[in-house]
Amino acid sequence: MAAEKTTKPLKKAVAPKCQTVGASIIQGLNEAIAWTRGGSTRIHVTLVHIPEIDVRKLRAKMGLSQSEFATKFGLPPATLRNWEQGRSRPDAPTRVLLAVIAKHPDAVEDVLRRAS
Repeated sequence: MAAEKTTKPLKKAVAPKCQTVGASIIQGLNEAIAWTRGGSTRIHVTLVHIPEIDVRKLRAKMGLSQSEFATKFGLPPATLRNWEQGRSRPDAPTRVLLAVIAKHPDAVEDVLRRAS
């Protein structure tokens, strides 16, 4: 007796659907909202600590007056005075810029020089 071969129909391979950029953004926003409400914990979140910068010490270390520092790095002089006198504090993006100025002032000057 010969063995019979039975063949099962092959399943059609389904290509993964490509997600549009808009759909991807909406999905990300929905995940972020769910995460802030204590929902999904399967989301990867990276928190970055942005250091406080003592602007007065940084400026003094560079040997610049307030107006020289403000002009060199494109900052409003009045804002710089307010930071130094404690009336306000730099926002997060500005603190990042100040941290880069503290470590690599020449690089910031070079970028600003090329931009103008």
